[in-house]
Amino acid sequence: MSDTNNKKTSIIKQILPILFFMLIGAVCGSFIAKYMRTMEWAEKSIGEMLFSMGFLFSGVYIAIFLQIIIHEAGHLLFGLMTGYGFSSFRIGSFMWIKEGTTIKCRRLSIAGTGGQCLMIPPEMKEGKYPYALYNLGGSFINIISALLFAALALIGKNVSILSTLLMMLAVVGFAYALMNGIPMRLGAVDNDGYNAFSLGKNREALRSFWIQLKVNEQIAAGVRLKDMPEEWFEIPSEASMKNSVTAVMGVFACNRLMDQMKFEEAEQTMEKLLQMNTGIVGIHRHLMMVDRIYCELIGENRQDRLNNMLDKQQKKFMKVMKNFPSVLRTEYVYALLAEKDEAKVAKIKESFEKITKKYPHPSEIVAERELMAYADDSGDL
Repeated sequence: MSDTNNKKTSIIKQILPILFFMLIGAVCGSFIAKYMRTMEWAEKSIGEMLFSMGFLFSGVYIAIFLQIIIHEAGHLLFGLMTGYGFSSFRIGSFMWIKEGTTIKCRRLSIAGTGGQCLMIPPEMKEGKYPYALYNLGGSFINIISALLFAALALIGKNVSILSTLLMMLAVVGFAYALMNGIPMRLGAVDNDGYNAFSLGKNREALRSFWIQLKVNEQIAAGVRLKDMPEEWFEIPSEASMKNSVTAVMGVFACNRLMDQMKFEEAEQTMEKLLQMNTGIVGIHRHLMMVDRIYCELIGENRQDRLNNMLDKQQKKFMKVMKNFPSVLRTEYVYALLAEKDEAKVAKIKESFEKITKKYPHPSEIVAERELMAYADDSGDL
């Protein structure tokens, strides 16, 4: 696939979620407009009018927030029903994660995701395990909640402001169910429907998804990638890498090479994968580029290659993900080895230390500290 086609596809993926939210806004706006036409404004004080309008416009954001919680709760519910164990539950940047026998609140923000429920999969039997309900549970609960909110809106239609808010909750619920349930590749990640569709068609993808959840379980337990079973990190064939679920295995293999400090092999593998026509999703592509930049900095440190890797899209991604450990690590090393800006190095180090206090995966922080220390030693040579 050419760079031009890749860029066109990337632009389409970025535009579709925007259009989705614009459509939600338009429909919810029509309900607000209907409410305004039916109100007896002459009988209302200015304070009452401002409160009503502010409440309804805020209601759009309330509806989106509530449906994100409902969606992730659906994954949790159907996961538990089909034999999965709880690992973590994230809404926005707030993440509740199981640490031993307790559940603690941590902070993690991932571009392109409003939330995420990760669970521990049941053991495979003859290469199979339940996957459909866990993946589609969020959309099922969105639909159920939307029907409930719509019914309550009709029951309470005499209370127009409440009925309007309930209808907005119903609209957002249906929209989220469609957006996540109908197989699509949008933004930086694939939606639930696309994942379920991929798993149903491909036994290798089914195994890959199981490994992804097991890797997450091990990370949550404090295990480093380099200490996990080697067979989990085999790079699939080029044909298999076209499947987005299976393609994550290639990404994990590169991440493990970085954790093992096999930088030359990691760089060569990442370059090869990024040049191939694969199903690697946007967020993983950008994070792999973050690692490639690090490898270049501690290696030949060629400014022209760094400039090519740090294109407009990559800079934008790193700005959005500025509090992600690997991004901060590479920003630190860039300031240290490319810019040689001691003040900037100190500032980034301070930011890194700040995020470590609430970051959910201490083993990743340990790995990033080692990579930063390795760069410090490189700079002293």
